[in-house]
Amino acid sequence: MKKSRPILWLLTVAAVALAGYYGWQTYGHGKAQTAQKGPSRPAAVPVSVAPVQKVDFPVYLTGLGTVQGFNTVQVRTRVDGQIDKLAFKEGQIVQQGELLISIDPRPYQAALDQAKAKKAQDEASLANANLELQRATKLGEFATAQRVDTQRSTVAQLTAQIAADDAAIANAQTQLDYTQVKAPITGVAGLRQVDIGNIVNASSQTGIVTISQVEPIAVIFTAPEDQLPYINEGQKSGALKAIALTTDGKKTLAEGKLAVINNQVDTTSGTIRLKAVFDNKDHALWPGQSVSTRLLVRTLKDAVVVPDDAVQHSTNGLYAYTVNQDNKAEVHKVKVSYAIDGRSVIEEGLSPGQQVIVGGQFKVQPGSLVSTAVASSDPAQNKVRQE
Repeated sequence: MKKSRPILWLLTVAAVALAGYYGWQTYGHGKAQTAQKGPSRPAAVPVSVAPVQKVDFPVYLTGLGTVQGFNTVQVRTRVDGQIDKLAFKEGQIVQQGELLISIDPRPYQAALDQAKAKKAQDEASLANANLELQRATKLGEFATAQRVDTQRSTVAQLTAQIAADDAAIANAQTQLDYTQVKAPITGVAGLRQVDIGNIVNASSQTGIVTISQVEPIAVIFTAPEDQLPYINEGQKSGALKAIALTTDGKKTLAEGKLAVINNQVDTTSGTIRLKAVFDNKDHALWPGQSVSTRLLVRTLKDAVVVPDDAVQHSTNGLYAYTVNQDNKAEVHKVKVSYAIDGRSVIEEGLSPGQQVIVGGQFKVQPGSLVSTAVASSDPAQNKVRQE
């Protein structure tokens, strides 16, 4: 027993030493290596960037408008009668002077023939009265003055009667011509309101058909009254460019010119009504259609422009992140004057040539290390790509 105790103590001391050595190798040596390498570097935040540009920026006034036919006519009959013929199809483009409908002409032809016959009768009476006047004049002193004067009066009366007959013939001819209802303008015929065989009346308020001129065509829209000085100023150098788009603003339908500025401002809404004219050769615009409008009021020369995605909102106002030469994010307060078509004009806070962050900002803080990728011109493809 006395000999075994020193051996047990030696084994215990050896075990403790071995455990200490193992702990030093595992923890102490690892910390020493970590200390030699230094503190760990945070990972760079992947972002997409775009340059701050200095370009000419077109300033558009946007709004909603309604398409109207350049001229719209509701065709009515000017005489009474039964419709004998419909010479047009609904939706057809009719030319000015083209026959639309025919009304039974027989009563009006009879009235014209009667007026012509009356003139022929009066012309015969005038011829006889002239002969009588010639005879009375040749008799000289053998004819009384009363007889000559009476005959001259008869000739004058019959001459006036023939003039009245000419007027009656012209009126009858006009009424007969009205039985052929023709297109007063070139345009698109709408839905007809009467069918063949119906009786139409000149006093009726119901038209036969409506014709709308679509080449050219007009769009009526409004603009804020505070933009009126800029509109008037722009009009001095030529008609302002107007663009009509679908109501969602995704498709351009036509380009035209501002034609009319209304003569007064609507005080209830604080807007001014405008009228733009479009050639509309492809009939992309149609009367009654609702469209979005853009009016090019002016162009800002050498404006500082960034993508809209670069501008962020906070309780303290607008700001944007830029990337400096050390690939670190810097925050800048900005002031935006105009924003359209995915681009914003920066009045204060940024300079041309800087790189603004347009994607991945939600992970960025001032001073964050970032890895950049150039943003695509297509917003749908602006995905972050690490270098």
